[in-house]
Amino acid sequence: MKRILINKSLTDELRIALVDGARLFDLDSETNEIKILKGSIFKAKVSRVETSLDAAFVFYGAERHGFLPLKELTDDFYEKDDEGKRVCNLKENDEIIVQVLKEERGTKGAALSAQLSLAGRFLVLIPNSSRGGGVSRRISGDERDQVKNIIKQLAIPEGMSVIVRTAGLGRNIEELNWDLDYLLSMWSQIDKSTKDVDSPSLIYSDDKLILRVFRDYYREDIEEILIDDKDVYEEALKFAQSVIPDHANKLKFYDEEIPLFNRYQVESQIESAFQREINLPSGGSIVIDPTEAMVTIDVNSSRATKGKDIEETALATNLEAASEVARQLRLRDLGGLVVIDFIDMQNVENQKKVMNGIRHAVNLR
Repeated sequence: MKRILINKSLTDELRIALVDGARLFDLDSETNEIKILKGSIFKAKVSRVETSLDAAFVFYGAERHGFLPLKELTDDFYEKDDEGKRVCNLKENDEIIVQVLKEERGTKGAALSAQLSLAGRFLVLIPNSSRGGGVSRRISGDERDQVKNIIKQLAIPEGMSVIVRTAGLGRNIEELNWDLDYLLSMWSQIDKSTKDVDSPSLIYSDDKLILRVFRDYYREDIEEILIDDKDVYEEALKFAQSVIPDHANKLKFYDEEIPLFNRYQVESQIESAFQREINLPSGGSIVIDPTEAMVTIDVNSSRATKGKDIEETALATNLEAASEVARQLRLRDLGGLVVIDFIDMQNVENQKKVMNGIRHAVNLR
């Protein structure tokens, strides 16, 4: 049974865990002290434009200046010169609205974009571009054509666009328009706020965990949402009744003697999940090394090869590794360039199986 577990600790940290049976697949948390920047929108000021890097450095209020690739600008920042060539008109001290794509890490500043996006339950609204809309890359085949027809029926304001999320598949036009209205209302508030503040200022923060639970984690195959804090339960129930009223009965207040995360073996999995080396069921392992440039993952057959066909064992271990790698990337919130060194295999069909395995695993959520 798939469940979402929501736990409030004694230190007021709010944690959510996505489990299948007793296996942890995703983890998220928030505290009063730590605010999540990813997805946040700022009114910022351009510090300098580096044409050699095709990027600008932007002061948005953090300790380090953010990095804004010029390709992340909207059409408003481009004009044609006398020769008809498209040139960027962004310059030092310009005020600009940016969104955090990737938080600061190590010595690197945050990655920013001026192409804003607001994610809803079924749609993603792109409020300052009419060219970025379409269909989630996870939707393929005939379903893409169905979704494209649905988009044509949505009341999308001129100059804006939407992307239909995988959760939007099978939804009727009323549900999608409801989600669109919600996002347009949110954008209206954000747009108004940008005119009332100086730079740098935080305009919008995507840091409300309960909102993310229903927007990013909830799917119809989730059978229960268990919450061990009464206030959080009532807040979540109120929100669920407004966004997924037909499924609000899946929320349950958990008040048993055994702590919620212990009941489903989540605590022990959290401890083991962040080790450098993760053991696989067959006896192999994966070793995860995040660096500033990339995430490297080495698949090790270890003792799993003893007395067995090497090719067969390599395939089995690689398939286990593909599933575990996808799980670990979600748990650790790792992204960017990920290099996986699978165990060598000679059979081309086996190589395709592993490639399909990793593709399937990373698209599970």
